[in-house]
Amino acid sequence: MYAVIEQGSKQYKVTEGECLNIDLTDVSPDAKTIELDKVLLVSDGEDVKIGTPYIDGAKVVASFKTTADEAVVKGQKLYPTHFRRRKNSKKRIGHRQKYLQVVIDKIEA
Repeated sequence: MYAVIEQGSKQYKVTEGECLNIDLTDVSPDAKTIELDKVLLVSDGEDVKIGTPYIDGAKVVASFKTTADEAVVKGQKLYPTHFRRRKNSKKRIGHRQKYLQVVIDKIEA
């Protein structure tokens, strides 16, 4: 069984037991699970449900490996560069995105 969910501005194909890095969202520090209710598609091998745009009543329940505060992980360091073909007109800045690491527990359709 798998599902396609939307979280933030991205879509993810998830299965039960999968570890996933999603965009950082506001979660209370004592939370154990997070519910992702923007489910676009659910398939159990034979039957496929497609939402318009979301499936009513469907949700994906995910838990944190550790506490919610410790589930925040850092992504890869990126160095965007702005360059123009003039003297002394280049600029290099760094960016590092933060993600929330979750484990998919249950897919409900």
